[in-house]
Formats: sequence, C-alpha cells, structure tokens
Amino acid sequence: MVGAEAKRNATISLQNDFGVSERRACQLLIFPRSTKRYEPMKKDDSSFRDRIIYWADKKKRYGMPRIHQMLLREGLVINHKKTERIYREEDLAIRRKSKKKNYKSETRISLHEPTECNEIWAMDFVSDQLSYGKPFRSLTIVDVFSKVSPIIEVDHSLTGLRVIRALEQAIQIAGAPKTICVDNGPEFICLALDQWAYKKGIKLNFSRKGTPTDNAYIESFNGKFRDECLNMHWFLNIGMARRLIEQWRIEYNEERPHSSIGNLTPQEFFNREMGIKTYADAA
Repeated sequence: MVGAEAKRNATISLQNDFGVSERRACQLLIFPRSTKRYEPMKKDDSSFRDRIIYWADKKKRYGMPRIHQMLLREGLVINHKKTERIYREEDLAIRRKSKKKNYKSETRISLHEPTECNEIWAMDFVSDQLSYGKPFRSLTIVDVFSKVSPIIEVDHSLTGLRVIRALEQAIQIAGAPKTICVDNGPEFICLALDQWAYKKGIKLNFSRKGTPTDNAYIESFNGKFRDECLNMHWFLNIGMARRLIEQWRIEYNEERPHSSIGNLTPQEFFNREMGIKTYADAA
C-alpha cells in the first residue's frame, strides 16, 4: 500500500513534469485533494519536554517509568509512549554498569508475604565512607508491606545498643512490628537486642549465613538507597552524611512513587492502610 506522503510527492511530480492540474493529478492517482493539501500540525510538547528534563536532572537515578509517574502525579496526563519518545530524543537514558557475570539467584526458602503494615520489618547495615576515607555505617529499616522507612541511623560505629535506640525511635514514629528480619551480624545476634525483642514481644527472624536472598526486601531497599543517595553525594563529614541521608529518606517516603504499591508513595500507602493522617498517629 502506497503511503499518503508518497502519493503527495507523486502528484507534485505529475504537476511539475507534465503540467497537469492538481485536480487531474489527484484523479489519476486516486488521491483526495484534501489529503494532498493537508499540512500536519506539530503539537507543542515543550511543557512536557521541560518537565521530563527537569525530573531527569533533579533525580538523576530515576528512569523513564518513574519519571512518567512523576508527570502523572503533577497532573500531566500523557501517554507513556510520548514520554518514551521525548526521553529518547533528549538522550536521558541512565548509564548502568554491566555486570561481568550474571547468576540466577533464587531463594531456597519461600519469603513470607506480609498482609498488613508493621507485620514484618527488615533491617540491615550499609557501609560507605566520607570524602577523606573514614568509613561510616547506615542502619536501614523498612516496613516490608508499606515500603515505609521509619528511620535510617548513621554513625561511624553502630553497636547493638545503638540498634535498640534506633528501633525505639522507629516504633515511636510508625508503631511496633511483629517480626524483624535481620542477618547474623554481631549487632543483631547480641544479647541486648535479644532481650529487648523478648520484652517487646517482637520476633527476630534471622537469615541463613551467606544467604542475603533470605532477606531480599532490605537488599532491594539498600540497592535504591546506595544508587539514589550514597552514590550521588560526596560526604565531607558525618553531619553532612546524616543530613543528606535523612533528606533522601523523607523523599523516599513522601515523594517517590513505588510500583509495587500501585505507584503510590510509601507514606500515602501507609496512611491509606492504617487510616491515619501521619505516621505518628500509628504509634
């Protein structure tokens, strides 16, 4: 089937080469004159393009799907194909390091799927270093069901007592969990944390040694935390690290849409499930 553009060019050639009228040329090619005269009107997508560039610049680790969700949350309802097209035209694709080897990772035990907020929390440590090389650690805590992160504790050293203190603060913010999934690190297997959990009626679920997939929920959260926060900043001191990490945690809870909870933010999903206005009401 010959396209409209090809027929339009053919009618113009007939008119120029043989001196026939436009009407006659269109009759010979069975091509409507209205179609031949039609001039496509290019839609102005500058506002969409500006917002896509804005989000790509502000959130450098957001890919096209999450940028599209941010546009939808702003009320810019456009087809995802248009977002993809502009995203490609502006060459905004994220450069990711390719792994040398890809291994299929499977859990040998089934992960329990929570059905309500504060049923299961997951907890782990993430290590990084300051600009002058001194290391520091971040204790990350996330509610598996709502994806809310009630607290991220940051310091050079985090003992079992500091873990307990962070958990007490997290409980004041979001309420107490029934179970906390942890690995076998010394801060988690210490007697102090075991006694604290027993008094609170909280079960500590330990993963098997050398098997991070047993606690895949916190591994997923830590991956986002490192990719979108730790790798994006150059921390001059521990105070700066605390401030920027806390800013990211608030943004993660209140601004960042999460695909696994219907593209709501964790805070929106938590509030909807708990029927509250703020996290503090849950405590």
